[in-house]
Amino acid sequence: MRPAAPPEGQSRQALEKQITQIVRLKYLLFLPKGYHAKRDRQWPLILFLHGAGERGDDLEKVKRHGIPKVVGQRDDFPFVVVSPQCPAGEWWQAGPLEVLLDEAQASLRIDPDRVYLTGLSMGGFGAWELAVKCPDRFAAVAPVCGGGNPYRLSGIAHVPVWAFHGAKDPLVPLIRSEEMVEALRKCGGDARLTVYPDTGHDSWTETYDNPELYEWFLRHPRRAAK
Repeated sequence: MRPAAPPEGQSRQALEKQITQIVRLKYLLFLPKGYHAKRDRQWPLILFLHGAGERGDDLEKVKRHGIPKVVGQRDDFPFVVVSPQCPAGEWWQAGPLEVLLDEAQASLRIDPDRVYLTGLSMGGFGAWELAVKCPDRFAAVAPVCGGGNPYRLSGIAHVPVWAFHGAKDPLVPLIRSEEMVEALRKCGGDARLTVYPDTGHDSWTETYDNPELYEWFLRHPRRAAK
């Protein structure tokens, strides 16, 4: 039997429907030296989100910039790193990234209080967005030349954020990071911004080559929301 037709004019309606989503993501996984030997140790994890130029189905692209490039040059990197690849023509979405993190934490020895998030350019926008969508998941967040909606940040006031941006960025203006950091501070958040005065869009090379970023991550275990 068909449901009764709604009345003419404006009426109150509601929708409730269960849907199933298939998640397909390619990703790079980095396990630090000693992971297999130290079987009683839980490790910190970094989720790294690349920029728009690395989208597609070739994981070699993901190694061009950021943490996947750094770990290829160091044998002492002390984090598990998960670096997914966004499909061509798409944007970072919270749902598939949450599923990926769930899988990593279920299958690897990860310290749940030391899960960190960072990304560059499109991935910087994705990092802000994912932090807002998952306010109790990350211990600290480091968006690089990103931005987002500054009116949605009150839910992550308990999450330390360190943003980075080039003052001469022609693609993502510096104001995008400035307005996010300012808004988070107004919510009582622990937010800082590093501006590279002579740098354009590539603010990620100096950021990810700086050991202070990783020391900063490790100084921050996950906090409960206030």
